[in-house]
Amino acid sequence: MEFTAFPRSLQGSGASRRLRRAGKVPGIVYGVGTPTNIELDHNALFHALKNERFHSSILTMKLDGKADQVLLRDVQRHAYKAQVMHVDFQRIDATSRIHMRVPLHFVNAEVSPAVKISSAIISHILSELDVACLPKDLPEFIEVDLSALDVGSSVHVSALRLPPGVVVVTRGKTDPVVASAVVPKAHVEETAAVTPEAEAAAAAAAAAAPGAAPAADAKAADAKGGEKKESGKDDRKK
Repeated sequence: MEFTAFPRSLQGSGASRRLRRAGKVPGIVYGVGTPTNIELDHNALFHALKNERFHSSILTMKLDGKADQVLLRDVQRHAYKAQVMHVDFQRIDATSRIHMRVPLHFVNAEVSPAVKISSAIISHILSELDVACLPKDLPEFIEVDLSALDVGSSVHVSALRLPPGVVVVTRGKTDPVVASAVVPKAHVEETAAVTPEAEAAAAAAAAAAPGAAPAADAKAADAKGGEKKESGKDDRKK
């Protein structure tokens, strides 16, 4: 991805405010060589930041007729306005390893046993990974295949297929969980309520119900017959 930057000679908070009022964004480029103050068009940068690749890929910055390979390192946004306040970029050296956070793309969740058989919900524990590699080996994203995920199991970092030359940088846990399958509580309670004993009792009640109705009808008929006989006796007496 490419973007255009312009040299920025004026510095300070007052100069930065004037730039923002003019539709520009102040920024800085550090890393290899001397740090350089730059400014960018706000609208172009605002739309570029909506692209995931702009955050995790090597970018080509055109400045004063030259092209530098840079990485986006920091973005400062306004507290409540849709406005970018400042950006930081880092120049990269093709021969030096870089550390970068790469997004995770989860695939095949709908065909996993956890979803198809148990109606589980896939919980994404991590959304990105910190990796180290040479600039030429930096991936745009890392794919997480969930097709074999079952209830009670998890996908760990060690199970991911990393591109050649890319290693994961972990802190604390040596093999963090990336995704896990969880069955909703309501589904568990509903399944537990329908036990074999409950099914047997329901079947017995259903079987008894048809016989109970005729018996009740017979009793009602006998009662009506008795009433008719008694009324007939009363009439004869009269």
